[in-house]
Amino acid sequence: MEERYLRNIPALSEEECLLLRDKRVLVVGCGGLGGNIISSLLRIGVGTLRIVDGDVFEATNLNRQLFSSIPALGHNKARIANQRASNINPDVRVEVVEEFLTAENVEALLQGCDIVMDALDNIPGRLLLAAGCEKAGLPLVYGAISGWVSQVALSMPGDKLIETLYPKDVEIHDKSVLCFTPALCAAMQTSLCVKYLTGRPVETGTVYYFDLLNQEFETIPMV
Repeated sequence: MEERYLRNIPALSEEECLLLRDKRVLVVGCGGLGGNIISSLLRIGVGTLRIVDGDVFEATNLNRQLFSSIPALGHNKARIANQRASNINPDVRVEVVEEFLTAENVEALLQGCDIVMDALDNIPGRLLLAAGCEKAGLPLVYGAISGWVSQVALSMPGDKLIETLYPKDVEIHDKSVLCFTPALCAAMQTSLCVKYLTGRPVETGTVYYFDLLNQEFETIPMV
């Protein structure tokens, strides 16, 4: 076992660490959630990451997005994430897609992946990604944040979880996000991802809701 992974053991077994090296994870969005997810998956040793984002860093991202910095402003988020990745864990293969998720590319982006991480910040994108995962038969790890609040879930094909959470005509009005909210949300998303990839028991169709202002945590069965 490589020295960089020794502190993963015994929380993960050596066999589980080796298993993660054979997995490919799609991360859609490289901002607040995506930056933290990508960093965690690099450090835990997932074999291949396919990271997708057509956006560039702006000054408003600096308060919370892990890979944002003054020098990164104006540069593509996925490209910057890839540059950072080589300094975190060069053994992980990173496939960079400098595009927004669309109906035209979703099928190709999902191809060959074992699980999908939703790090998006808009409802149409989430619904599109969920529909693509449904068609491809892939699990989707959902995460959403607002202010002090985050929610996370593992959605499996057929459970229609995302459609239940976001019925038609729902809109996002409050885009305030604090620095620690995406970090918590991404940590929970990554833990569900790792549990699923290593074959550990994991609840599906259940929303985990965190309110950091009031220090409240809820587990909400949805399916």
